[in-house]
Amino acid sequence: MPGRICTVTISTTDLRRSCELYSRWLGYEVVSESGLDAAIAGLWGLPGLAGRPSAVLAPGGTGDTFLRFVQGPAAPDYVPFRHLGWNAAEHTVADVDALGEQLDGSPFRIIGPPADLSFTDRIRAMQVVGPDNEVLYLTQIKGEVPGFALPFAQHTVDRVFIMILGGADLEELMHWYQTRLGVPPAPVMDVVVSVLSNTYGQPPDTLHRIAAMPLSDACYIEADQMPAAALPRPTAPGELPPALAMVSFEVDALPPGLEWFSPPATLASLPYKGRRAAACRGPTGELIELIERST
Repeated sequence: MPGRICTVTISTTDLRRSCELYSRWLGYEVVSESGLDAAIAGLWGLPGLAGRPSAVLAPGGTGDTFLRFVQGPAAPDYVPFRHLGWNAAEHTVADVDALGEQLDGSPFRIIGPPADLSFTDRIRAMQVVGPDNEVLYLTQIKGEVPGFALPFAQHTVDRVFIMILGGADLEELMHWYQTRLGVPPAPVMDVVVSVLSNTYGQPPDTLHRIAAMPLSDACYIEADQMPAAALPRPTAPGELPPALAMVSFEVDALPPGLEWFSPPATLASLPYKGRRAAACRGPTGELIELIERST
């Protein structure tokens, strides 16, 4: 089954701005910057992206989980949580209340102030929207939560450990990940998801069906049942999807039976580091990249 969330790729209209804001406000540091390698663009089936300004950032400049920014055109039709696909990246943070004070009035717009989760007071989180409408959940793990393997932050804002994926049919979405990628089954929970309720004009106590699909290395995919009014993600031909464009997972070996955009390739640059990788499309149209753990 997939393991660590290795890389989250974000579409940005201004690479330099994104790098500066993530460094100043979230403590991420650039570890690699270049025009996007033609081999990577080809792997994604998007050869026109070759040479695009791109950068790889890491929390505090260290670790094996990255944010990768690729410059592209604006997407005026994209609205956070109005669309299917990768809707949010959840980072573990050291002190969410202190971070909330720091981000107040910053370019990271707060859409959900720090609050304990509805089902446990050992997890406290806030939600923000970044400069290109990417949504970040910033989550402090205050203690062990029975039934969940959760990481504790080593940096003010640390690695992504959960990706939030919105689908029109929760069971269908979960079935695809179970049968195609070997992700174990997960119980469906009815919980308050304020950002969804707010987006769709629902009462604040509305319960939404979600499932935390477990991966290895204390990572998860949170599958959300989206309201019926959710739309397909608007993506220009030959471009990455807007905001949270793609998620890369580590695997022991590339699984058979998936329709890759192009044949698997071994790539030298970050985040691949000489490992074999391939990319495909998931059940809601989301882009998925799989990177083998070793050569």
